[in-house]
Parts: sequence; structure tokens; C-alpha cells
Amino acid sequence: MPTTASSSATLIPLIQLHHHRSGGGGGSKIRTLFCSKPLAFPHLLIYSPSRLGLGRSNAFPSPVIYASFKENIGKIKKKWCDLTSLNYWVVGDYYRLVDSVNSLEPQIQALSDEMLSAKTVEFRRRLEQGETLADIQAEAFAVVREAAKRKLGMRHFDVQIIGGAVLHDGSIAEMKTGEGKTLVSTLAAYLNALTGEGVHVVTVNDYLAQRDAEWMGRVHRFLGLSVGLIQRRMTAEERRSNYGCDITYTNNSELGFDYLRDNLASSSDQLVMRWPKPFHFAIVDEVDSVLIDEGRNPLLISGEANKDAARYPVAAKVAELLIRGLHYNVELKDNSVELTEEGIVLAEMALETNDLWDENDPWARFVMNALKAKEFYKRDVQYIVRDGKALIINELTGRVEEKRRWSEGIHQAVEAKEGVQIQADSVVVAQITYQSLFKLYPKLSGMTGTAKTEEKEFLKMFQMPVIEVPTNLPNIRLDLPIQAFATARGKWEYVREEVEYMFGLGRPVLVGTTSVENSEYLSSLLKARKIPHNVLNARPKYAAREAQIVAQAGRKYAITISTNMAGRGTDIILGGNPKMLAKEVLEDSLLSFLTKDAPDVEVYGEPSSEKVLSKMKIGPSSLALLAKTALMAKYVGKSQGRCTYQEAKSMISDSIELSQCLDSRELQRLVDEQSEMYPLGPSIALTYQSVLRDCEIHCLSEGLEVKRLGGLHVIGTSLHESRRIDNQLRGRAGRQGDPGSTRFMVSLQDEMFKKFNFDTEWAVRLISRITNDEDIPIEGDTIVKQLLALQINAEKFFFGIRKSLVEFDEVLEVQRKHVYDLRQSILTGNSESTSQHIFQYMQAVVDEIVFKNVNPLKHPSCWSLGKLLKEYNDIAEELLNDCFAGITEESFGKSLSQLHELNSVNINDFHLPNLPKPPNSFRGIRAKSSSLRRWLAICTDDSTPDGKYRATANLLRKYLGDFMIASYLKVIQASGYDAMYIKEIERAVLVKTLDCFWRDHLVNMNRLSSAVNVRSFGHRNPLEEYKIDGCRFFISMLSATRRLTVESLIHYWSSPMESEELYV
Repeated sequence: MPTTASSSATLIPLIQLHHHRSGGGGGSKIRTLFCSKPLAFPHLLIYSPSRLGLGRSNAFPSPVIYASFKENIGKIKKKWCDLTSLNYWVVGDYYRLVDSVNSLEPQIQALSDEMLSAKTVEFRRRLEQGETLADIQAEAFAVVREAAKRKLGMRHFDVQIIGGAVLHDGSIAEMKTGEGKTLVSTLAAYLNALTGEGVHVVTVNDYLAQRDAEWMGRVHRFLGLSVGLIQRRMTAEERRSNYGCDITYTNNSELGFDYLRDNLASSSDQLVMRWPKPFHFAIVDEVDSVLIDEGRNPLLISGEANKDAARYPVAAKVAELLIRGLHYNVELKDNSVELTEEGIVLAEMALETNDLWDENDPWARFVMNALKAKEFYKRDVQYIVRDGKALIINELTGRVEEKRRWSEGIHQAVEAKEGVQIQADSVVVAQITYQSLFKLYPKLSGMTGTAKTEEKEFLKMFQMPVIEVPTNLPNIRLDLPIQAFATARGKWEYVREEVEYMFGLGRPVLVGTTSVENSEYLSSLLKARKIPHNVLNARPKYAAREAQIVAQAGRKYAITISTNMAGRGTDIILGGNPKMLAKEVLEDSLLSFLTKDAPDVEVYGEPSSEKVLSKMKIGPSSLALLAKTALMAKYVGKSQGRCTYQEAKSMISDSIELSQCLDSRELQRLVDEQSEMYPLGPSIALTYQSVLRDCEIHCLSEGLEVKRLGGLHVIGTSLHESRRIDNQLRGRAGRQGDPGSTRFMVSLQDEMFKKFNFDTEWAVRLISRITNDEDIPIEGDTIVKQLLALQINAEKFFFGIRKSLVEFDEVLEVQRKHVYDLRQSILTGNSESTSQHIFQYMQAVVDEIVFKNVNPLKHPSCWSLGKLLKEYNDIAEELLNDCFAGITEESFGKSLSQLHELNSVNINDFHLPNLPKPPNSFRGIRAKSSSLRRWLAICTDDSTPDGKYRATANLLRKYLGDFMIASYLKVIQASGYDAMYIKEIERAVLVKTLDCFWRDHLVNMNRLSSAVNVRSFGHRNPLEEYKIDGCRFFISMLSATRRLTVESLIHYWSSPMESEELYV
């Protein structure tokens, strides 16, 4: 604490200045600053990595005492906050369920394997007899716990039981990294699968879906449930089979695209999901990533391309001519570009056009997109170029997403900038956001390590509370204060120096970067210092070895540079992952005998850097088995021909899978039985089990040594736009009670500071007041508060964007649900329902004609009967056979006047006086009941204005509707085609017409969403304007769909041979 040295001076020992070490050695010169009055930043530290406080003593006792006092106060405050939080009491309530599960454990343990798996049949029978899932929850959880113990060797901890209960209740379980979220999901998945309606476990990529389906699926299959897996290149038949399973593992994009494809299917045979109820219960892994980070990006299925591809390269050349600040201005926060007057003039001159916004020759969109590609879409940051294609890098995971493309012409603009082949614009035929997709589930839950900071958003948009599940062991990770640098150069030098210092200690280090470019820059700095390390980013040569690199990132001396760590799915275990190590040992020993092919670096990656990692100590028995298996592999390779590199790796992977299903005695029996046939698979499996035991001993020993050194040290090289993403990186250290530490280093030149126009001058001036060296970091409470405030502002900004997008998408969501429900009812309905759809369409078309020309408040003589007759004839002329040819406006009006004078009518045999009688097509109970239902719908229709002549108008609607429907039935009956063919044609016309207008509607709604923002200048609410116009567009779309469907069907059956090619 500050102490008074004299009446005129105040000593502030918390402000320290450390100069760089010369040559990495020697002591640091330390000066204590005396100030005549306290500075504006009372708890600011300025120092180099040589005084990190990680195992080194501090020069002054005061900061240590102060820090200790502050830490104790922090612990007390945290304990008090825990006691007063709702989460504390909610978790406490879940312990009653834990007690019930624990009390059932001895009883469940006594069951044989057959009796344990028979519990599933018992639970389903009890549910059929009226019990609820809540009644069997405790017993079901106890059964799953025991099954996991027997099949996986893993017993659910009490806190994992709580996690399972949170998922079952439709909430989000926040569980720290390494706490076993994958195992937790088995509890809720099993319980909800007992209903037989299907459970979806949704991961963020194919690798995790496959891993979890194989790994956790062993528990479900043991208990008698079917387990499905959806992967990228599966056929429709395979997908249909897997969606039909009790529990289906998939990733979010495959799930979304399957839903969209099902709603583009032309027949029920092409559907792959469980219609009419494809969604029941979902568990979303990394739920914050799926619903928040990726929630802004709609899933799109595109149709035919247009012919604008040639404009993009021209626009890219124009963008190169334009100068930022002179010809255009940019807003980094929302990635927007605005041309200045000078820019417009220059662009128009270059393009030889008088108006960039000319409708007949529109260039504005292409120029704006070219400028956005130039300013906001950076190579090796947002995308990479590979095989002549611009491929998007997922900002969250750092992975390449080959199937994804930016919309609205942005991707084409990037391709033009890079000079690669341009894939022309395409028309959106189906789209949905992840928010809208997952709202379709009646019950939704999720799990992640970081969601509490976004709890308000989850509650507001999905009604899902976030429950923090306690860790099984206390978290002892040390989160060191953030260090801020004035320059990027200084930051990277200190990162390199801190990595080098930790490397000298032997501690494993994980460095998180935000782009491919940054990871490779840091890699070059470490190479210059001859520090061995591994890089993990979107480049194929690194990404291919992702699982191996991450799995070994906890070994002694391991240095790993990774772009982003969300959704990697592989824990960093201190000492290394023994399973991955054992697999590497087998591949190193056997691949050279099984294949002559060298691994393709672009596919399988470069070998990871293991120069300084400790050598594996393989026991004599394992070495003997390795030698025997290698000899067998050599013989098999010679006798059967060597296979490809991929086939060899697959063979080893399959053998490892076999080793997890059978014990050593069963494997030895297989080897002995097949000894004359050279049983390579069982031999590899047996060898793997032996090598794995050696690896487990080695990793355990090395893990203890790494823990003694301080565990994994994580370095963040930039703050993200959300605290949640930073916490994901921090969570990699200190898993399951392990020691560890984290440090974030930020530069005032980082992208986030530029994007949000954060004023960093004050920090630069402060550093200049203290020292001339701008590369020295500053840290302290004030810095943390400033940076935290910046992140919170960024979170609020992006929440506002997401909220706006969700509100806009909710309008389209309602419309989409109506169209897709209608479409599915057409596809999956029987022939009777198809007929009813057509009859409703015909009646609706007639009603629209009547409403436009009839006023129930006025006498029929005042109605526009001539216009009404003309419109009706235009649509149904081919059916009417000149029945209405001799009817004049006067005779029509006279008939309606006579009708009004009647006291009663026979509704079953009704027609207007002196007008043609409808064909007698309503024979039979079904036809007559259908006619009666339409009449009841007309009578109860509130859209007809109430007036003296309302009954006459309603009878006119019935007469014209009955005439059109009866004439239609007469024509198709006379066509001679069988009923099944007729229904196929009707279904095809209904679906294709709906798809055509829905596709156009999506285009119009996308244009509308961009156009309504301009209306805010007129003090009108863009969202309200979007709702009003969107509703009007939708009503018009449905009306046009009905009319064209009716016209197409009438035309088809009037001349079927001419129309046959259109729909068959």
C-alpha cells in the first residue's frame, strides 16, 4: 500500500519499470518512481516477462501483500455472490436427484448385463402405462451410469448427474473444459430416447459427431437403443435410416441442410427426417457457438445461377483505383462502405456509365462488394486460397469450411480480388438461420464451457436458462493480469519471450491467435530462436493433424500455436494423451510395411514437432509384439500387395476400434484361431492394448512432472469481441483440478480497438510519460476495467445486431413454417387430402374474384358483374365449355336479385335461378360432405363485410366454386387416367408452383430487409415496415400460388398430352 515518505512526496511502489534483459540473461534494473501526487492510474504495473511473478520473487513486498489481501477479499466476495445467486440454490435442488441416483447404485450394480440392458424395455413399458419421464429419471440415470462404467470404464461423477438433469430440463449446462460434457449427454439422451420419438445430439463438426456416436454409442447400444450417425457424404437412404434411430448424432450444418432439402423434395420418398414430426429433443454441444456465433449466418441452398459473373473482375479493378478516405469511407464496426462524391465520379468514369445505380446497367452493388472484399476480407484471416478456390475460415474454430459461401455477391467479389475462377451468383431457393432451426424443437438443451455471460440472450431468444454446474475438483488455475502494449511489435516480442521462458522451465504452452497470418508470424519468431513448436491453423498441412497436435499439447516442452480453440473436441491432458501416443507408435512401426506411399502433406499434414519431447519407454513385451506385428504386416504387404496410405491408416484405426470392444484374452483367442491366415487386425489390436498400457504409465509420470512445474500455460494474443471466447481459451488450462496459468497480451493496434474506434491515446501518452520505450507493457486494475468495458460494449453491439436479425427472421420464420407445413401435408398426405387442397385453392380463387367485384352493402345491380364474369371465364374457360358464354351482366344481376327474394334454398342442389346448373359431380358421401364443409367455411368467414346482401354474396361464392370444382372433377373423370396417376400430377403441380413462388418470395424478402433501413430517415421503424410489407408480400405470394396452381391444373386436364412433359 502507498505510504507517505514526506509531506511533499508520495511513494507508489506499485508502479515499477523494468528494462529488457540484455541477451536474455542478467538482472533487471528496477527503479521506484516517486510522484509529488498520485497518478490517475493507482494500480498500474509496467514490466517485462522476466518478472512475470511465475516462480520468481518480487523486488518489493508491498505489491505481494496487497495482492494477497486483494485475493482474499476476492474470495470472500465470490463466496458471498455464490450464496446469493439463484444458480447456487438451483444446483442445490438438483442434489436431491443425485442422492436418489446414488441410493439406487448398489441395486443397479447387482444386475447382470442382460438384466441391465432389459431395463430399457421395462422403462418403455412403464411409460406406456402412464408414468412420466420424471418418474423414472433417477433410475434411468443410475442405469446409464452403470452401463458407462461397464462399457467405457467411466463412472458419472455427482456433478455430471446434475449436468444430465440440467439438459433434461431443457436448460444450458455450463461445464468447464475437461469436466466430461460428452459423457453427461448420455444421461439426457437415453432418458428422452425412451419415448421413441428420437433424440438429436448435435455437435459442431463431422469428426466430433462420429467420435461421440462410436464412443458414447457403446453405452446406448448396450442398453438396447439404436444409434445413428449423419455424415457429410451419406446417401439419402443412409440418412433416412440414421434419422430413424432412437439417438442420432449429427452436426449442426448437416441437420439444417437436411431440413431444407426435405422441404425441397418433390415426393415423400425423398424425405429423410422423421416426418410429420422431425424434431423432438436436441442436445446441442458448444451451444453458444452454434446459436450465437454462427447464429447470424443463414444456411442457404442455392438454385440456378445468373449471368453477372463477368462484372466482378471489372469491379475489382475499379476498387483498386479507389483510395480509402478520398473516394470512399469505411465503418469497421459493421463492415459498411460509403462512396464519396469523388469516388462516384471516378467509378462512373472508369465504367463508362452515367449512373452506378441505373436499373438497366447496375454497377453499384458490384463496386460496393469489391470495396468490401478489399477492406474487410483478408487473405489468411477470413479465407485462404487453395486449389484455385477462396475457402472461408470459420472465425470461431479456425477451420476451413469448404461448403460455405458468403452471400449477396461477397464471395464472388473475393474470388475476383484473388483472380481465381468466379462461381456465378445463385438464387436462394431455401434458407434458415440456426436460431429458427433450433426453435422448431419442442424441447431444446445445450452444453458448453462458456455461456453465463450470454445468459440474458439465451433467455430472451430461446427461453433457456444457463445453469453453472460445479466442477468435480476445485479450479486452481491462475489467471494473470492482462498486459497491454502500445505497439503490435512489442506484444509479439513479449509473447515470444514468455514462450521462451516457459520452454526453459519445461512447461507446455498453448498460444491462441486470431488468424492464420498471426500464427505463422509468431511461428517465424520462434523458429528464429530455434524453439521447436507445432502450429494449428486452417492450412491443410496443419489442420490434418489437429487431433494429434492438441492431444499432445500438454506434454513437457510442448509449444502449440493455435488459431482458435473452440470446438476442438480433444482435451489437453498434462503429460499427453496415451491413446493418441499409442496410435502414433503403431503407425510409426507399421505404415512403412503396409504401404509404399508417402503421406501427402496437403492431406495428412506435416509431422508434428517432437524434437524435445521425451521418448516413449516401451516395455519388452510391447516391443516383442510390435516386432511380431511388423513382420506380419511385411508378409501381408508382400503377399496381398501394398495398399494406399489412407487404406493403411484405416486398417490401423479399425484394429484400434476392435481393441476397445474386445479384451486381451478374446483377441489372443482370435490370433490363435487365425494363426495360419496371418490375422493382422487382431494382432494390431493386441499390440495396441500392450503399447497403450506403457503409454499410460509414461503419460502419468510425465503428467505429474508437468503439474509440479505449474501445468499448462495459456497465452492469449488478442482480446476477442466477446469475453466468452476468451474464457474458452482460458479454460484449456487447469482442467479437472490441474494447475495451470493464463495470460492475455493485447496491443493497442489490435483489430478490435480499430473496429470500435476505442481511444487508446491515453495509454500511449501514459507510457511516454514514464519511458521512451513504447514496447513495454502496462497492466493493472484500470487496464482490466477499460478492456472489460470495451468487450462489454462490443458484446452489446453484436447482441443488438443478432437481436435485430432474429426479429427480422421471426417474420420470415412464421411464413416459412406455414409454407413448409403446407408442403409436407401435400407430400405426405393421401389422395383425399390432395383433392381437398385443390378444392380449397379453387374456392379461394373464386372468393378473391367475388370479393374484388362485390359489395354486400349494395344491391347486386351495383356490383361489377361484367368484370366478375370476365375474370371467372379467363380462369375456367377451358372447363366451362361455353356454359357461361350466353350470360350477360343484366341476366346475371337479375338472377342474383331473384335469389335475394327467396326465403330458402336447398344447399345440396343449389344453383342460381335461370343460370347453368353445375355438373352432377358431387356424388357419394365424401363429395357431398366436402361440399358441405366448404359451405360452412363460407358462412363462418369473417373476411366478408357484413351487409344486407351478404347471404347473396356467399351463395354466389358457393355457386361459382361448386361449378368450377364440379367441372374439374368431370374433366379428370373423362380423361380416362387412373386415380394414382391423377394424384401424382396434382401433387407435382401443387409442389412445383409453391416452390416457384416461395423462391421468388425469399428474393423479395431479402431485398426488402435491405431497403427498409433507408426508411428510418423518414422516422419510420424499419422492423415495423418490414413486418407490414412482408405480410403484404406473403399474402400476394399465396394468392398468386393458388391462382397459378388452379390455372395449371385446368390447362393440364383440358389438354393433357400438351402438358405431359411439364410435370412427368
